[in-house]
Amino acid sequence: MKVLILCGGQGTRAYPYTRHMPKALMPVAGVPVVEQVMRIYASHGFDEFVLAVGHLKDDLFAYFRHRTDWNVECVDTGESSDTGDRVRLCLDYVSDHFHTTYCDGLGNVDIRALTAYHDSHGDGATLTAAPLRSQYGVLDADEDGRVTRFVEKPVLADYWINAGFFVFDKAAIASTPGSNLERDVLPALALRRSLRVFRHKGFWRSMDTYKDQQELDMLWGPFSDALDDRSPAGAAAVPQWLHSRYALMTKDLT
Repeated sequence: MKVLILCGGQGTRAYPYTRHMPKALMPVAGVPVVEQVMRIYASHGFDEFVLAVGHLKDDLFAYFRHRTDWNVECVDTGESSDTGDRVRLCLDYVSDHFHTTYCDGLGNVDIRALTAYHDSHGDGATLTAAPLRSQYGVLDADEDGRVTRFVEKPVLADYWINAGFFVFDKAAIASTPGSNLERDVLPALALRRSLRVFRHKGFWRSMDTYKDQQELDMLWGPFSDALDDRSPAGAAAVPQWLHSRYALMTKDLT
C-alpha cells in the first residue's frame, strides 16, 4: 500500500523559513520533517511514497534524488492547488487503497493497527484523530474564587481533531467532489456515512509556525531515536545545499 504525502502548500504561517525552502524540508531532529513522516510509515513496512509537490517543488525533487533506500515519486500537483485537488491529481500513482497524510504532522501512530482497522470496517475512508491540546494554559478555582492550580496547555480529552494519517479507498476519493480535503471532501464522506475515525491517544503534534518547529524539534527527538532500529534517519546524507539553506534560514531568524 502506497503512502501519499501532501507537500505542495506554500507554508505561509512558517515564514520566513518557507522563503528559502518548502515547508516539507524544514528540519526536525536533524532531517526534514517530511522524512520524519516517512520514517514513521517505513518503520511499519510502508516504504513506497508519492509526494504531492507544488511550491518550491524543485527542492523536493533534488532532495529525494539522494534517498535511494525508499521508493519515492514526486508528482507536480501545481503551485496553488488545494488539498483535495492534490489528492485527486495523484490517484493514478496509488493503488486501490492508500495511505495519505500531511508533511508536517508527527505522531507515534500505530500504522499497522490503523491499516487493519480500515480493512475491517469496509467504508471508504479512515481519519486518525488526536485529542485537542489547548493553545493556552488553564486554571482551576474553588467556590470562593480562589485559584487552586494552573495547568499548562492541557489535553482536552473530550475534543478530537483531525491528525491526518488517513487511509482512503481510491473509489471513495474519485467519487467525492470538492477542492479542499478538510472543508469539502471529508465532510461529504461523513454525510455519506463513509468516514470512520481511528483514535490515537499517543504523541501527536503539527508544525504550522516557526515556534511549532522549535518545539517539535525538541519533542520529537526521543521518538526519532526510537525509530532508528527500524527506519534509520538519513542525517548524514542531508545534502550540502540543504545544510546551507538551514544556515541561511537561521541567519534570517537571528
